[in-house]
Amino acid sequence: MTTERTEVAVVGGGPAGAVVATLLARGGRDVVVFERTPVPRWRAGGVFTSPATMAALRRIGVEPAVLQGLARRIPGLRVETPRGTSFRLTYGDDGSLAAPAVGLDRPAFDSALLEIAARAGAEIRMGVAVRRVEVEGERPQLTVQRGATATLLDANVVIGADGLRSVVARSAGVVRRAALGPRVGLTFHLRDPDPDALRDGRMCVLDGAYCGLAPVGGGRINVGIVLAGAAWRRALSERGAAAVTERVLRAVPVAADEPPGWRDGEPCDEIAGAAPLGHRVARRAGDRWLLIGDAAGFLDPFTGEGLHRALVSAELAATAVERRLRGERGALRRYDRAMSARFATKDLVSRVVTAFLDHPAAFEHVAARLARRTAVRETMGLVMGDLVAASRALDPRFLAALLAP
Repeated sequence: MTTERTEVAVVGGGPAGAVVATLLARGGRDVVVFERTPVPRWRAGGVFTSPATMAALRRIGVEPAVLQGLARRIPGLRVETPRGTSFRLTYGDDGSLAAPAVGLDRPAFDSALLEIAARAGAEIRMGVAVRRVEVEGERPQLTVQRGATATLLDANVVIGADGLRSVVARSAGVVRRAALGPRVGLTFHLRDPDPDALRDGRMCVLDGAYCGLAPVGGGRINVGIVLAGAAWRRALSERGAAAVTERVLRAVPVAADEPPGWRDGEPCDEIAGAAPLGHRVARRAGDRWLLIGDAAGFLDPFTGEGLHRALVSAELAATAVERRLRGERGALRRYDRAMSARFATKDLVSRVVTAFLDHPAAFEHVAARLARRTAVRETMGLVMGDLVAASRALDPRFLAALLAP
């Protein structure tokens, strides 16, 4: 078996992996990205995202013309309860759509970010699976495989950008039980009969499940479903994903602005699933390894802004890795602390929101007040979109305004 060497090995070619590779390669570092799929394809992952993600992409240096071609503008997100209460989050946009939420065509988005990384000087190896990672010892070592050919690769630093089932996290022994209860995620696309229309996204809370609908690029509607209740998960086991997703879509109320016939369209791709839906790690970094994106921890797509977090983690990681390669031994562990400082409060807010979702009467109480109280609703949208500090949602004055009769 041949052995190769590189300064930085990135496991996973999604947005986090592509961005960290871009930033390090721009600094002159030798970077190799390993992505197991031969070409970027649709996978279970974020497509609806707030203006914070677009701002991060501009900050990283993605050209506006590229962003415009990948993102479909979404004026707002309507959250709907089983009893018919609805409130609308606009994520700070004033109605002009100058900085709205967007729906992303993920395969095209991932391809564009990998192309940017390659132009920056990173080596992108598609269709290569990382079978094993040794993070102990003087230098991390990876066993990678393309077809029947296996190769060893020594790296100064290895970055795990490989999602909820991260081989890097497992190799480091840091994977822990997910913070929330057992849940299953299902996602796919339906053809959009009116692909040029400006239309809100929807988050429809059902009894024991919720369903997100987002218009995205390529003339499609992204459907994301989370099955939290035992009855739904049992139905999935007994009847299969296609039957359960059809049942969920039939339970989603008809909206005045929805395109006619969209529920009856053929899926544009296979249903992608994730179970358990959640990922927790004891720490995000060691002396010569670190985790970014979903590999660094994932709570729940209802409040997640996972894509924005992935980009921020890539930026923080690139700075930390550069410092480690210059000889600062504690640089990667400081990245772990920086991530905690940046997102621990948002994670707490997400847990609180999820707790309300698990108690329908309490969620209905909160939803009714958000529907009536404009200032409270706008603050909640900014917090959920990572546009202001999450601590705003835990301020006693905000909680009093939210929960008071």
